[in-house]
Amino acid sequence: MAQLDGIRRAAAEQARRPTSGIDDIAAYCEAQNLDADHRDVLGPQLAGGGAGGVVVLDGSIVAEWGDPRRPEMAFSATKSIVSLVAGTAFDDGLFALDAPVVDTVELSQFGEPPADRITWRHLLEQTSGWDGQLWGKPAVADAQARLPGSAPPGAGPGEGWAYNDVRVNLACLALTVLLRRPLPEVLAERIMAPVGASAGWAWHGYRNSVVRVDGRDLPVVSGGAHWGGGLWISALDLALIGELYRRHGRGLVSSTWIDLSWTPSAARSDYGLLWWLNDHRTVFPTAPATGRAARGNLGRHLLWIDPARDLVIASHWSENIEELLREVSACVPATPLSRTAGNP
Repeated sequence: MAQLDGIRRAAAEQARRPTSGIDDIAAYCEAQNLDADHRDVLGPQLAGGGAGGVVVLDGSIVAEWGDPRRPEMAFSATKSIVSLVAGTAFDDGLFALDAPVVDTVELSQFGEPPADRITWRHLLEQTSGWDGQLWGKPAVADAQARLPGSAPPGAGPGEGWAYNDVRVNLACLALTVLLRRPLPEVLAERIMAPVGASAGWAWHGYRNSVVRVDGRDLPVVSGGAHWGGGLWISALDLALIGELYRRHGRGLVSSTWIDLSWTPSAARSDYGLLWWLNDHRTVFPTAPATGRAARGNLGRHLLWIDPARDLVIASHWSENIEELLREVSACVPATPLSRTAGNP
């Protein structure tokens, strides 16, 4: 009981750390986009509803705050969902991680050197170095890709890591052509319906993000929200995805794919296949090293999975989220990771 009381106190405290300014989401997002030449919004935006989240321990909801049922823009936490959809294609044998993308899809974006050397691993580890323009946004427009530690401009495929929404959107385009279906359809059929998600989530692209496949124009979703779009999902539905990963796929995606997703990239030790890894405590220094995260907007949107504690936390529009991770984790003793591997 003391354990649960501590978790619930931490959750109640998190409710008092909301993000400000989210009622005017257009102004909020504009302030986040540091490239003044490419601030025009291409996709829909959703005003924030305030801090909300849920703590799930060993499959049971033990605490919540705000309205965890309200869909919110997930920002870059969407990237980890791109990885999940890619996992269904991988499990179906549609691509090999280290095969050039051009070997499996026909897209002009991969037609010339050095882009013809970009592999699926490069796309999903954010090491592609792709230097083109997609949906009117050049890769160089993403200021995140110029942060310290990022690959310098001109770095070729596999030569360095850089966080970049345009390049993740390229991954969404490639997956749409590979699967020959819009990614939300695949996500709904393969993941969200089987886990019992609500009907309230949606995944958006841009007004001009369309690709012609088999004589049809298919919408292509975005992997973030710099220019609108992305995944809109409640904390409760996000937690269901967290439980899927904690339980090693539940037969919906393979444990092999989850292990690959959570294997550090050679170029960045705290990043896997569009997932953040806290192994060296570089993502959240005071949170457990056993945690993995889908993180958006500097952690204001978060899916935290700690298999060693049978713990899942999903949160929207919260500041200082690391305090919650630390306080909740302190209430839950860690067990050997092997105990949770392969749980049905």
